[in-house]
Amino acid sequence: MRKTTLILLGAAAGAALTLFATQPRLMLVGTTANAAAADTYRQLNLFGDVFERVRADYVEKPNDSKLIETAINGMLAGLDPHSSYMDAKSFRDMQVQTRGEFGGLGIEVTMEDGLIKVVAPIDDTPAAKAGVMANDIIVKLDDDQVQGMTLNQAVEKMRGPVNTKIKLTIVRKGVEKPLEVSITRDIIHVRSVRSHVDGDDVGYIRLTQFSEQTTDGLKKAIADIKAKVSNDKLKGYILDLRNNPGGLLDQAISVSDSFLQKGEIVSTRGRNAEETQRFNARAGDLTDGKPLIVLINGGSASASEIVAGALQDHKRATLIGTRSFGKGSVQTIIPLGSGNGALRLTTARYYTPSGRSIQATGITPDIEVLQDVPDDMKSKITDTTGEASLRGHLKATGKEQTGSQAYIPPDPKNDKALIMADDLLRGIKVNSAFPPNTKAPIPN
Repeated sequence: MRKTTLILLGAAAGAALTLFATQPRLMLVGTTANAAAADTYRQLNLFGDVFERVRADYVEKPNDSKLIETAINGMLAGLDPHSSYMDAKSFRDMQVQTRGEFGGLGIEVTMEDGLIKVVAPIDDTPAAKAGVMANDIIVKLDDDQVQGMTLNQAVEKMRGPVNTKIKLTIVRKGVEKPLEVSITRDIIHVRSVRSHVDGDDVGYIRLTQFSEQTTDGLKKAIADIKAKVSNDKLKGYILDLRNNPGGLLDQAISVSDSFLQKGEIVSTRGRNAEETQRFNARAGDLTDGKPLIVLINGGSASASEIVAGALQDHKRATLIGTRSFGKGSVQTIIPLGSGNGALRLTTARYYTPSGRSIQATGITPDIEVLQDVPDDMKSKITDTTGEASLRGHLKATGKEQTGSQAYIPPDPKNDKALIMADDLLRGIKVNSAFPPNTKAPIPN
């Protein structure tokens, strides 16, 4: 913890100290509510006193708007890792990103211990092609230290005009010296859905994030697979959510609905009981009830976990892989008026159909499959630490779980989870978890 030292300079120091004494304030008394309100007003008065003192006496004239923005960011950072303030430009950038197209490097990042941590590079983007990996710690952007920046400031610096370069200094576990990676910015067209026919009888669909385009992309992928493989020959589908960091809640709901005929998909519960919302499936399974396997790992977070949890609880799919990230909270984007940006505020926890909160625990797959990591990669690959390890995270309702493997072999021939899914769908292997027992009660 950093020490604060008060330096007194002779008699003048005593006079200076009196300037920090607060002026008498109106106090409300009589009830607990009034006492609480009075304490809140006292704290706000204290903030105003400090703000005015900084404006008046700081060694250099500060920028008032920057002072306010920094104070807001500090307040939100003290709540949880996912609440933050976005200035007007960051808000516009966020809106562009959720549409599935934005300019930048192509990495999903989070803030950890004051540094930028890579959650996952987005497929086929400059960052992925440059070799940026999940769990890399970015310590410098060009020649600027990341320490001291907010997450939004760092993201803003990583974005820029197309065809301009930025140098990332990366600390990677198992690598002795920091790595310097030069990346050329590009327009990131996020193709959130990829699909193909595996062999000639299994439909494979990978979702890389949940943007506004995801459900439409999923519908097209299923239609393409049906056009290529006859219904009697198609063994089933694999839905790959590994290293998918999440995205829009409504897209998680509609993706889940694509595979379900009925029942609750997810509920969100805020601080007040009347804020509870429940979202239910409508009739119509786009896959016509074909067997479904979902792949998850330590990089599957948020919206990915909503989909995995709904399909697991309803016995619609068998989950294969490793425990998911464990982000069980919902953030609401609250615009603050023209030119003032927006507030990203954690407003609710979400619960799977069985009533499970996966906050800081994640979703446990029905069949755990650990990948074989090549010897030359073992020093570079580490498990994800999960939500439970993030400073200031919302606490779990039960025992917290941290750390889960997030490595996906680049060659499908070495992908043990994918091979297991294919073998189960084709009947080459047998496991009690597949197909799911639809007669078993939904777990609580």
